[in-house]
Amino acid sequence: MKTVRQVVILVKGIVQGVGFRPFVYRMANELNLLGTVLNNHLGVTIELQGNEAKINAFIETLQQSPPPLARIDSVEQVPISTLSSFNEFSIIESQALTGEHANVAISADKSICQDCLDEIQDPNNRHYQYPFTNCTNCGPRYTIIKALPYDRCNTAMSGFDMCEQCRSAYTNPLNRRYHAQPVSCPQCGPQLQLSVLNPTFSPLNHDDALTQTAELIKRGAIVAIKGLGGFHLVCDASNDEAVRELRKRKKRPAKPLAIMVKDLSQAQECVYGNETEWTVLSSAEKPITLMYKQKQNSLGLSELLAPGIDRLGVFLPYTPLHHLLMDKLDNPIVATSANRSGEPIIGNKDQIEQHLAHVVDAILDHNRAIINACDDSVVQVINQQLQVIRLARGYTPLTINMSKSEAIQAGAHSLLAVGAQQKNAVAFGVDHSLMLSPHIGDLFNLEAQQYFHQSLATFKRLYEFNPSHIIHDKHPQYAPSQWAINYQLQHDMPAKQCIGIQHHYAHVLAVMAVHQHTAPVFGVSFDGTGLGDDGVLWGSEVMLADINGFTTLAHFSEFKLIGGEQAIKQPVRILLALLFEQLSLEQVLALPIKAIIRLGEQTVINLHRLWRNNSHCIACRSVGRLFDALAVGLNLLEYNQYEGQAGMMIETAANQYHHGEIQHVNLNHDLMLNHNVIAQICLQKIHLQQASAAPQTHGANMPIQWNSSAFITELVLAVQQPPSESISSQLSEQNTQQACGQFIAQIAKSIDELAQGYRGIPQVFCGGVFQNKALLSQSLNYSCNAKHPVLTSQHVPINDGGIALGQLWYGLHFFAPKTSINSTDTTLT
Repeated sequence: MKTVRQVVILVKGIVQGVGFRPFVYRMANELNLLGTVLNNHLGVTIELQGNEAKINAFIETLQQSPPPLARIDSVEQVPISTLSSFNEFSIIESQALTGEHANVAISADKSICQDCLDEIQDPNNRHYQYPFTNCTNCGPRYTIIKALPYDRCNTAMSGFDMCEQCRSAYTNPLNRRYHAQPVSCPQCGPQLQLSVLNPTFSPLNHDDALTQTAELIKRGAIVAIKGLGGFHLVCDASNDEAVRELRKRKKRPAKPLAIMVKDLSQAQECVYGNETEWTVLSSAEKPITLMYKQKQNSLGLSELLAPGIDRLGVFLPYTPLHHLLMDKLDNPIVATSANRSGEPIIGNKDQIEQHLAHVVDAILDHNRAIINACDDSVVQVINQQLQVIRLARGYTPLTINMSKSEAIQAGAHSLLAVGAQQKNAVAFGVDHSLMLSPHIGDLFNLEAQQYFHQSLATFKRLYEFNPSHIIHDKHPQYAPSQWAINYQLQHDMPAKQCIGIQHHYAHVLAVMAVHQHTAPVFGVSFDGTGLGDDGVLWGSEVMLADINGFTTLAHFSEFKLIGGEQAIKQPVRILLALLFEQLSLEQVLALPIKAIIRLGEQTVINLHRLWRNNSHCIACRSVGRLFDALAVGLNLLEYNQYEGQAGMMIETAANQYHHGEIQHVNLNHDLMLNHNVIAQICLQKIHLQQASAAPQTHGANMPIQWNSSAFITELVLAVQQPPSESISSQLSEQNTQQACGQFIAQIAKSIDELAQGYRGIPQVFCGGVFQNKALLSQSLNYSCNAKHPVLTSQHVPINDGGIALGQLWYGLHFFAPKTSINSTDTTLT
């Protein structure tokens, strides 16, 4: 007789809200096993009784072939000596234990599956044309959850009583809607409601709210449409007047607008890409994917969508509502986040009416509440690798399960990292998991800071989490840093349990955290600005770093931000500071640069005086600010109308240069200056200082400094043309393209030359500047050619959105019992 045994199996990971229990139920019955399965604060707990070989087969299948939306982080077995009296295998009600830490990963919201899509398009199905159709394999998760475990009573669906048919599906373990918490139908679920604010667009010719919305869009209206995690501002993407009006009303003159397309075929009429890009665009996450514009605009898309750059953000419908709407339209639509500049996405109608009534002509609302607002994710593909720019819908909350050895070494169980000032996200360390929140945004105003507090409250509520240790940015004026220090004081937390770490080091640590890496890396951290340990605004750091600290190997030389932060908004001030180091005031005034001319001679003289006296100036060595200066010097822009504009415009020009559509031209033209000036600058060794290829001992040498002012001055002078010389505008444009290409190429080359001394050490490229596709692509090509190992950022944002995870990774080890890892020299205190 075969031996019967009993075992309790604890499964952790993304195992709630993904069809895990019915999967277990079906498999147990197929193997003739008895017992139970339930959700609780730990994850999914399975009690099995039966033949040992069948139990082993069950566990093997569970680990190797889980449900498609599940992610198993660990499976633990506990043998039971006394057999229970089971008559069948059953699913029992979820358990919520008060006072216990939840240790289950929350599933991200998922786009509509093919089965549900087929149903809403089938006139014979009861879900036909219903915009809230979902099942266990798709639909809202994070955006509707109030508490764990993930059950209907803990979601925004708690107020909707299921009809008989929905309840029958919900309670049938063999139905794909079994315990799909948002399950509903036209008879018992959420409903749409359209409000027309602008009387110009009345009356409408239909009763159906979605058909009316499509009619409004076709007539040129701007409509706020409630989606999964918030409202979109929507208009016809081929209607110049509508797009122009949206920009005017939202005060968004140039920042690119994303478009939603009906399907993959329509996407291919708007943009082109490789197989990896199409796969990402079509994935279950349905992110906004940045791709290159088609040169022939067959759909008549407005040129105002992304002016001056060669890429466009495109995404596919991801909810039944979006699919049904796009079926009623002929053209792609603008679908941009409904918010005021720099503020979080709006999730309820009242706020739309309060803040954006002057922007929208109508509001398409529904009565399923958004509990946790969540913006659209934004990604791009570089060298066949996914790069996340904004981590949000579809990908978050992001949970990284630590290996058992790493978790034991880390030791801490309740750490909070509060992230950076811009593109803020927060991170939590709970037991064996690292959790990174969805994108919160820039914390420059009260509304954004309130959203930061709400996000903290959400995770504290879901996981009954109270931090024992806090990690923040070293910048004392960042809102998250101030919050952390205030929290420490208010809760009598010892000062040593609330620490700050350097911004650019945290960038490197974020990528290390993805790979659970603690050993040294060759880290390249380039961004706009971040406070350095010496009071200078850093942003061009090449460092040797491990989990204990870092040593700076190289960076660009310092330059002045004349007027402080005003120089970031008016980057001609940055350009002037760089030029003043190489040229006389008279030579600078003679340059045919539009932004300098527009300032006027007296203003330039005044700024020169401030620069010379170091009055109202901040020292900076940021690569992002060099992009700004070059863009102004090449007459690509005069003001930054949005973050990263200069980088995108330089990249666009550089792409045209690298595509080989122009001939190489001599960069040493005699401009409005004479040859002696050029010769003098060349004698000053204006090229970037080349790094020594000899290996360096960690912390043994002074950092190499690349000459910022000479580099930018050379490129700016090289493209200018004397007014007396008859030269085509095409050649002038070619010079600009070549200068942009050389700017990016020289930076990548200089990194590579320095990296030759650190072969075998993994490389990390991070910081917002590496969102520049051309720069990162060239850097990765150098790494590949030299066979350097590279740690990629994967799903963690390469910009400040990943800072919190880097802070958390450091804190886990800093607060852990000391290990045998060797300390490194560091500027960290």
